[in-house]
Amino acid sequence: MYRKILVAVDGSRSSRRAVQEAIRIAPLARAQVRSVFVLDWAPVFPYTCHYNLANLENAFTRQGEAALEEATRLLTEAGIAADAELVKTADMTEDVAECLRRYASQYGPDLVIMGTHGRRGVGRAVLGSVAERFLRIATCPVLLVRDERSAG
Repeated sequence: MYRKILVAVDGSRSSRRAVQEAIRIAPLARAQVRSVFVLDWAPVFPYTCHYNLANLENAFTRQGEAALEEATRLLTEAGIAADAELVKTADMTEDVAECLRRYASQYGPDLVIMGTHGRRGVGRAVLGSVAERFLRIATCPVLLVRDERSAG
């Protein structure tokens, strides 16, 4: 039974679909849903010599807070017990998937729901896939939800 559901959000359409899946599943299981947004410092590193690091951190934090607020609003409007947390990668070597794995191992969800952008070919090879990597290292069930535009 899914009592604790973790939804990874990033503000994208696919993560909004993941929240919608949580809204469908949670009432059936009487589950609590926690949304999580990962602040990844690796993409910020090249800009630290050009921009004020505190300003960059504030901008990324606001982006994460906005995604979490939207997820929490949608979940609570659906009558689901929900909370949210903003987490940061531990260091420059930890990627988003590993950070999510670390967080999930501490939180102990029965299910993780996350969106996938459905990239293929060169786009996937160049950009990688957080969802695919997380799926490979997860220690609990994972539900991947594709963006409607990438499905098919």
